[in-house]
Amino acid sequence: MNLLDDARAMSDDLVRLRRQLHSIPEIGLQLPRTQETVLAALDGLPIETTTGAGLTSVTGVLRGARPGPTVLLRGDMDALPVAERTGLPFAAEAERMHACGHDLHTAMLAGAARLLAAHRDHLAGDVLFMFQPGEEGYNGAGHMLDEGVLEATGDRPLAAYALHVLSHSWPAGVFTARGGPAMAASSVLNVTVRGAGGHGSAPHRSLDPIPAACEMVTALQTWISRAFDVFDPVVLTVGRFHAGTATNIIPDDARFAATVRSFSHEARTRLAEGLVAVCEGVAAAHGLAVDAEFVEQYPVTVNDAAETAFAADAVREAFGEEWFAPMESPLTGAEDFSRVIDEVPGAMVFLGATPEGADPETAPTNHSPLAAFDESVLARGAALYAELAVRRLAV
Repeated sequence: MNLLDDARAMSDDLVRLRRQLHSIPEIGLQLPRTQETVLAALDGLPIETTTGAGLTSVTGVLRGARPGPTVLLRGDMDALPVAERTGLPFAAEAERMHACGHDLHTAMLAGAARLLAAHRDHLAGDVLFMFQPGEEGYNGAGHMLDEGVLEATGDRPLAAYALHVLSHSWPAGVFTARGGPAMAASSVLNVTVRGAGGHGSAPHRSLDPIPAACEMVTALQTWISRAFDVFDPVVLTVGRFHAGTATNIIPDDARFAATVRSFSHEARTRLAEGLVAVCEGVAAAHGLAVDAEFVEQYPVTVNDAAETAFAADAVREAFGEEWFAPMESPLTGAEDFSRVIDEVPGAMVFLGATPEGADPETAPTNHSPLAAFDESVLARGAALYAELAVRRLAV
């Protein structure tokens, strides 16, 4: 059984499916056209499919020829609110885009379903296919967990795996992963500084919230640099700052919001308390009020060490030593697959997809309107999904 050769034989079909998905990007938890496309791709296979109640997920179950445990394979399906500027002939026309490669993930997982269905006689157990909407900030994995995806075969999975393509950093076809923290926890800090508006020529008759809000932004960065161990890093970026309507009007309030990334439960707990305290302290020094809220989104993606080593060995044995590169440091992006592998031992594996002729160090990154992906990796990704299931069920 050579799953890579089988995947290469269906490469044209995988490319067509990926391009079809790329041209119909949908955002959030409701992806009706994407769901329809996935169901059509699975049609005719010996796979039991169900769809979500509160979201347009697709759950597939392939029963092996012999009884055994369950392995979960996950692919996310949603797009981003990004206006595409790749110039590709199949580029999306709406103000949305598959800029993170989820169209590739979905096509690869559908390809793995075909591969595994063709080799069903070799499976001693069941494969659970998790086609998930709403990864990009909508907690789709959490919703699918709440709807019982882990119980879809009747037995909770003994292992779970996901692939994520990268349009940069690694050459096309190279897999990488690390045990332990692999991606950051994601949180949001929302701040509203409340003052008293007035005429810009007489600030002493008002309570100006803008200088205080600006001071908060710099104070938060300083506090982080002094309060946290550099080997347990924290990243805070203010992405929104809004205040005022005219140059000669002091507004009543100023608002800003930041994304906060961290790599340990301890750091996140300290952030939740400390960031709010810094904002309250600066506001008090200016005689202002402040509403500061720390909102947790996704937890740290912590790869199980044994499952990560298992995936690395699968790559080396199936494709060759040169196709796996250890990941030295975690990525500061966040993933709701973290919720799955908080419940089931598993691993997020990354796949380089830098386009041919592009430099991995300078190629547009995931989420860029120029992000492009080498479609030659589709067969390799589908094959690895299938390899992981076959090999894990044989252990």
